[in-house]
Amino acid sequence: MKLANPLNYPIAVLIGGITLVIGIRFIKLPSLVMIPLSTGIAGVGAVYLKSREPESLGLDNPQLERELQKVKERGINLAQKAQELRTEATKLLTDAMQMELLVAVQYGCDRAVELPSKIDDLARRLQGKDSLLSVSDLQEQLRDVENKLKSSSGIAKNNLNQLAKSLERNIKLARQGEDARQAQVINLSQLVQDSAGILQQLQNQMRTADLSNLEQVHQLESFSKELNSLQENVQILVDK
Repeated sequence: MKLANPLNYPIAVLIGGITLVIGIRFIKLPSLVMIPLSTGIAGVGAVYLKSREPESLGLDNPQLERELQKVKERGINLAQKAQELRTEATKLLTDAMQMELLVAVQYGCDRAVELPSKIDDLARRLQGKDSLLSVSDLQEQLRDVENKLKSSSGIAKNNLNQLAKSLERNIKLARQGEDARQAQVINLSQLVQDSAGILQQLQNQMRTADLSNLEQVHQLESFSKELNSLQENVQILVDK
């Protein structure tokens, strides 16, 4: 159970105050009884309200903390949907000609399930006032992207090109002495949103496709590959 200071939760203090007034003025209980009781109610209310809050990510920048919390919430939602899709795919894809698709879907879903823990890893890297992303960190991420571009094509190449452009902008920010962390979180947010869109498309298509049709199976495989590509890009952002 999280301890909480009632003074940080005005609603809890208000409820405690109302309890005190009602007890003393209307029920006519002695103040020696009502003061500890109302204080306890305020304390319990504060604990409840704090338990409803997401765990702090420990960032020194409140706006950055809020943005990363939102990304994490979307990541948790995506992870839950990915787990559901993995289960659904295992039930649907049982024919020998569908095994390659099943493996691709399972792999992409497994990577998506890891998103919340990856976001926590990134949050730890961004903690503290001395955690401004360095040019060397960003350049290393960019080198990883450029290396992958050499062997990429199609959708994966497009995704990598977009990430490369974003990293180049972040490097300029860092060189100017500005905090590139927010741009990095924006990059991650976009990747999570794109992953959610592809996951939804994959699920919709898998439910409606003729899974005995090889052409439609290949189309589903292309969605799986794009999901995998986006998850690899997430890994680049959180690894360095």
